[in-house]
Amino acid sequence: MSRDTGDNLDRNQSGNLPMASVMDTYLSRRTVMRGSLGAAIAMIAGTGLTGCFDSGGGSDNDSPSTPEPVKLKLGFDSIAGSRTDACVVAAGYSAYVLAPWGTPLNSNANPWKSDGSNTSTDQANAMGMHHDGMHFFPINGSSDDGLLAINFEYIDAAALHPAGPTTDGSGKRPVEEARKEINAHGAGVVRLSKVSGRWQVVDNDPLNRRFTTVSLMDIAGPLRGSDHVKTKFSPAGTQCRGTNNNCGNGYTPWGTYLTCEENWPGIFVNTATRPADQVRIGVSATRGQYRWETCAGDASEVDDEFGRFNITPSGASATDDYRNEASTYGYIVEIDPYNASTLAVKRTALGRFRHEGCCPGLPVAGKPLVWYTGDDSNNEYLYKFVSDAVWDPADATPADRLATGAKYMDQGKLYVARFNADGSGNWLLLDVATATTGGSTLGALFGDLPGIIINTRGAADAVGATPMDRPEWTAVHPVNGDVYLTLTNNSARTADKVDAANPRGPNRHGHVIRWHDSDDQLSFNWDIFVFGANAAGTADINRSGLTELNQFASPDGMSFDSRGVLWIETDNGESTLTDYTNDQLLAVIPTDLVDAAGKQIPVNAQNQSALRRFFVGPNGCEVTGIAFAPDNKSMFVNIQHPGNWPYNDVATDATPAGATVRPRASTVVIQRNDGGEIGTA
Repeated sequence: MSRDTGDNLDRNQSGNLPMASVMDTYLSRRTVMRGSLGAAIAMIAGTGLTGCFDSGGGSDNDSPSTPEPVKLKLGFDSIAGSRTDACVVAAGYSAYVLAPWGTPLNSNANPWKSDGSNTSTDQANAMGMHHDGMHFFPINGSSDDGLLAINFEYIDAAALHPAGPTTDGSGKRPVEEARKEINAHGAGVVRLSKVSGRWQVVDNDPLNRRFTTVSLMDIAGPLRGSDHVKTKFSPAGTQCRGTNNNCGNGYTPWGTYLTCEENWPGIFVNTATRPADQVRIGVSATRGQYRWETCAGDASEVDDEFGRFNITPSGASATDDYRNEASTYGYIVEIDPYNASTLAVKRTALGRFRHEGCCPGLPVAGKPLVWYTGDDSNNEYLYKFVSDAVWDPADATPADRLATGAKYMDQGKLYVARFNADGSGNWLLLDVATATTGGSTLGALFGDLPGIIINTRGAADAVGATPMDRPEWTAVHPVNGDVYLTLTNNSARTADKVDAANPRGPNRHGHVIRWHDSDDQLSFNWDIFVFGANAAGTADINRSGLTELNQFASPDGMSFDSRGVLWIETDNGESTLTDYTNDQLLAVIPTDLVDAAGKQIPVNAQNQSALRRFFVGPNGCEVTGIAFAPDNKSMFVNIQHPGNWPYNDVATDATPAGATVRPRASTVVIQRNDGGEIGTA
């Protein structure tokens, strides 16, 4: 989640402290006095529970046949921080701007205009605003030709319109402005080709397309046909319109894109008594974030395109109004980038909340498939979905990719994580028979499985999941299957609410946690891989011993490349770091960090130089979204909400002093000047 979107409120009133009893046992077993509780937590997190990870990253129940990873070495020196209207990249690399906001995807869009005067029709056929998660899908396996599937998280209305957003005397938004804003959200697919060594957009390619807040989509999984999603638009509850506030992303082994709906609740308003799920997830009781609902009734309105954002019940039943419209949002949305004739599909079995990323585990023949996804708000939870179907490698190249998605993503088990203080963890099943901490069952509280999914947050509260410090992107090591999660920050966590997995309160710098699942998918072993911190921070803050050359805060976007290099992006708002550097991209090879016995260990003062700053974005930006060409010779990184950039198509060229440009979120392509692989020696 960008720090510029969402309200970042703590809506978790469950009071879950699920590690308390385990912590008591842990302490008593080691005869640690209660007065040393804080030190004990710091010890557990700081040492990283190194016994849980061997040199391949596996837990004690790993198969001994786990292959050894290819030995890697970072091939660049860490760069200093930067506070300029330009990108900065490690020596020996170049960076240029690709497909910024407003770039036409087809002939229905006019070229982008620097005065903000492009129309809503232009915007519906062009790159959206505030690029975020993305994934590169090669054409016929090529590293020079492919499709970039990309999210557009939110809008900067001041930049989108010539003079910013307006309202009339009665507080209504102009219809044209509202449509342009709606069309700037969502996701897209754009064809890219490398010509003379440089990537460019393929104009008018038939695979270029946009998904906005009005695009027709199918509902699949447990919610399909449920009373929870029946509306005036789709009385059968099988279809819905649009996707919004698309932040992190994922992908599937059969070649489809997963876009994640995060801060979508803000577009809706319910002025009546809100049901529990709407309160828990943050639907407004007063007005929509952009006031699109005020355009309802305009003579040009089609199929209640604006009225649907007001979900206050007004008819005799759900099929007479839009009381259930918000229930059609909050999901993982699957897109087939290779087939422009298909609709996007909302995969409801993966839960309904503010999704941030949806990373697949390693596919293993004969085993279920797994996806991990965070809920990016203070004190929310980490989830995973395990398919009922077991993986058939023949499905990697199916004739119908979305039918394959239905096979693996519409039936399965949804779990939420509990992190225990001894370095173990449990996956708690969210199903009707699951017992709650209050002595009931989820079925008794929420009815059937669709009711549980609509109330995913409430169900996680009820079973005693661990509230986390804004769980964002997950990443899975491509060789050993270890899973990493960015915990961006949590200003709402107080010192008396810390636990082993979230040991700082308030947590203004964030950290990265990792774990390895058991073979039965019911438990895991975990440690904290690295703590964000400023280099001059106290020992309690700078627990990983970071220096000026790798200090960071608020880890957000994160991904492994296919070789096992972990790339970490930041969305920092912590003042000691923002005074030193803009948001950045760092790299580390986790399997290189081992002790004398070959056990993987976290980043610490002795090995911290292995974490290196590779790239810094321009003033005001968030560095987010990351993708790689198959040959790892091109890296795609997104620059979101820059302040006064880009000045031209060379990302490292600074906007001249005194000059002002209309800021454009953009993808930046990074390549090595000698044509080699990114990041490694």
